[in-house]
Amino acid sequence: MAAFVGDIERLTERNNFFRQVLFTGKYTQLVVMSLLPGEEIGSEVHENVDQFFRIEMGEASFIFEDKEEHKVHAGDAVLVPAGTYHNVVNTSTKDELKLYTIYSPPNHPDGTVHKTRADAEAAEAEHHH
Repeated sequence: MAAFVGDIERLTERNNFFRQVLFTGKYTQLVVMSLLPGEEIGSEVHENVDQFFRIEMGEASFIFEDKEEHKVHAGDAVLVPAGTYHNVVNTSTKDELKLYTIYSPPNHPDGTVHKTRADAEAAEAEHHH
């Protein structure tokens, strides 16, 4: 298996895709994400996956269980334990939100690229059929 070595800050800041998988290992997956102003990931839950987030650019609101809200910005990290409903909302009206996330274990097929949230939702719908 090929290791991942890279300037994660630069890769995150330069990413313009909603979601792009950079590395998939046996127990861990590294993904960069970019949310447009006002865009959100959508409330979701991973029953068997812990998820780490690091914000590189912009500001966001993390919402847990549809009630607990945390405002975060560049430099902040968030860890969402498995089984927790969560949503990430880009709270800026003008700037993209650039973040990377680490899933343990992996959550997406290796090599996944979703250029837009619509692409991501279409892929999820297909995956669940």
